[in-house]
Amino acid sequence: MAKAVERALEEKRHLIVEAGTGTGKTLAYLLPALRTGRRVIISTGTKALQDQLYFRDIPFLESLLGPLRVCYMKGRANYLCRHKLVTLRTQPILSGLEEIDQFHQISEWEKTTETGDRAELGGLPEFSPLWSKLDARSEACLGSTCPDYQRCFVTEMRRKAQESDVIIVNHHLFFADLAVKQQAGGAADAGVLPEAAAVIFDEAHELEDVASSYFGLSVSNLRFEDLARDTEAMLKTKDSFATGVHFTVQQLRDRARLFFSQLPMNSDGRQPFDGREEFLETSGDLYLSVRNTLTRLEAELDQLRGVDEAPGLRKRVANLRSELEFLLESTSGNMVYWLERRVSGGLQKQSRTTFLQATPIDVSGLLDDQLFQSYPTVVLTSATLTVQGSFEHIRRRLGMQDARELVVPSHFRYPEQALLYLPPEMPDPRAPEFQEVAAKCIQQVLGITKGRAFCLFTSYSQMRDLYERLLPVLDYPILLHGTAPRNTLLEQFRTTPNAVLFGTASFWQGVDVQGEALSCVIIDKLPFAVPNDPVVAARMRAIEEAGGKPFFDYQVPSAVITLKQGFGRLIRSLEDRGVLVLLDPRIRQKRYGQAFLESLPPYKVTSSITDVGLFFE
Repeated sequence: MAKAVERALEEKRHLIVEAGTGTGKTLAYLLPALRTGRRVIISTGTKALQDQLYFRDIPFLESLLGPLRVCYMKGRANYLCRHKLVTLRTQPILSGLEEIDQFHQISEWEKTTETGDRAELGGLPEFSPLWSKLDARSEACLGSTCPDYQRCFVTEMRRKAQESDVIIVNHHLFFADLAVKQQAGGAADAGVLPEAAAVIFDEAHELEDVASSYFGLSVSNLRFEDLARDTEAMLKTKDSFATGVHFTVQQLRDRARLFFSQLPMNSDGRQPFDGREEFLETSGDLYLSVRNTLTRLEAELDQLRGVDEAPGLRKRVANLRSELEFLLESTSGNMVYWLERRVSGGLQKQSRTTFLQATPIDVSGLLDDQLFQSYPTVVLTSATLTVQGSFEHIRRRLGMQDARELVVPSHFRYPEQALLYLPPEMPDPRAPEFQEVAAKCIQQVLGITKGRAFCLFTSYSQMRDLYERLLPVLDYPILLHGTAPRNTLLEQFRTTPNAVLFGTASFWQGVDVQGEALSCVIIDKLPFAVPNDPVVAARMRAIEEAGGKPFFDYQVPSAVITLKQGFGRLIRSLEDRGVLVLLDPRIRQKRYGQAFLESLPPYKVTSSITDVGLFFE
C-alpha cells in the first residue's frame, strides 16, 4: 500500500485502496506523504482517528526519522475567539451561575493556552451554551480588521499550516473549507486550509454524506436567534445611536419565529418539503416579511460607520437572506428540499430547533469538479470500500473516474478468530413477532458469551424496545446509547466486566475495543437506509429516472458497507476472538443476501447455537 501511495504521489494520479483492519494503513500513507517534499492534507472521518495520527503515529515516526513538520487542524468552532472574550468581559451577557463559573474558567485558561482548542478544557460540558458565544466560527469573524487578529488562534493555526508538510484535518473541516472557497469564488484569504499537492482521505466511506451536507444549505430558527442576539450585544456597547437597528432586530426575531412556526412540520425528525410552491401560495407573506426585514437590517448595518462588528454582521445577514431565498425559490433539479426538527437538552429544559434544508441528490459532479480536478493526487482509503470485491459503487457515488485500485487483505485469521451465527427460524424483521423472538435469541447468545457484547440497532425505537424487554432478564450490566456521551459509555464498557452496550448509528463505526471485553457483536437487521428519508428517497428516484434499479444500485451497496463497518468492531487485533450474530433472516432467504455474504471477510458461518457454545469453550 505504501508503494502504491508513493507511486500515486509521484505520478500525480488518484488512488483508491481498501485496506483491512490491522494492516497498518495509517503508516502506509503517512510515510509516502512525509517523503514527497510537497504539502499533503490528510483527512479523517473522526476526531478519534485524527488524535491517533497526531498523538500516536506521528511521535512514533519522529522517534525514527527526527522532527517532522506536521500540524493538526479542527473546525473553527473548536477554537476560542479572543475578541469575543474581551467583548464579553466588558458587556457580560451571561445567564446563571453555571455560565459565570465557565466564563471564569475560560478566562483563566486563555492566559496560558497556546492553541485555544476547547479540548484542553476538560471540565467544560460538551454542549456548553457559553462556548457558542465565544468560539471562532467564521460568520462572526472580523478577519484582518479585528484588533486581536495577530493574537488570534485561527490566524496562528493558518500560519502553522503554511509552514507544515502534512496537515491533519477531519472530513467536516475539509468540506466546510471547500464550500467556503467555492462560495468565495477562489478568493485568496477564503478558508483556513492552504494549497496542497495531494489529499488523502482515511475512512473514505463517509465522504458522500459529509460532502452532501456541506454542498447543501441549511437555515434554522436558531440562526435567526443567534444573529439577533449578536446584533443586540453589539448595540449595547455603542450607546443608543442605532435605535432603528434595535427595532428592526426585534421585528426580525418576531417574524422569523412566526415563519418557522408555520412550516408544514407534522412531527419531530426529517420529512420532505415537496410543497414549497403551495407553502408560498398560503404563507408567502410570512416569507416575504422575513426576507424584507433581512434586506432592511442589511442596509441599516451598512450605515453604521466606525463599528468594528457591523461589516461581519451585515455579511451574516446577506448570507442568511440569500440562503433563505435559495431554499424557497430555487428550481435546481439536483437538490432535494426537506425539513427537520431536532430536540436537544435534558428533560427539564428541552428545546426544539427547526431546520429548512437543501441537499444535493448527486454529489459526483461537484466532487469531480471541486476535488478530483483540483488536486493532482487524491487517495481514498478505508477498511470498507468494496461491494463483492468491486469499487464500482463508491466510485460512481463520488464521481472518481480515473483512479488506480488496490485491495490489501487483512492479515487477521478470520476463519479461526470469528464465527458468524445466523440463527435459524428468525421471522422477517417486519413481522410483529420479530422483537420477541430477537429478545430470546439475544438473551441466549449473551448467556454463552457472558455479556461482553455490542448490540447494534438500525433504529433508536428498536433499541429502546429490546432494551426494555431484556433489562429485567439479563444478569449483565447494560449501557444504553444516549444516557451519556459516547466516549464515556465506551470507557465504562471497557472497564465494567461482562458489560453489554446497546447502540445505534454512531457505534457502528470509529469504535475500537480490543481484547476480551468485546467478544460478541449482535446486529438486529440489515442496515438499509430508511426509504422514506427525504434524501434517500430523492436519490432512489433519480436512479430510477436514469434507468437504474435504486434498490440494487444504491440501497444494497450502501447497506453492505454499513454492515461491514458494524461487524468490523469485533476483530481489532490478531489476539481478538468472538462471535458475530445477524438476526435478519433475509441474508439467507433473499437473492440480494448473497451480495452481503460475498462482501464480508471469510468468517466461519453457522446456524447452530451449539457451535457458538463450542467456540467459547
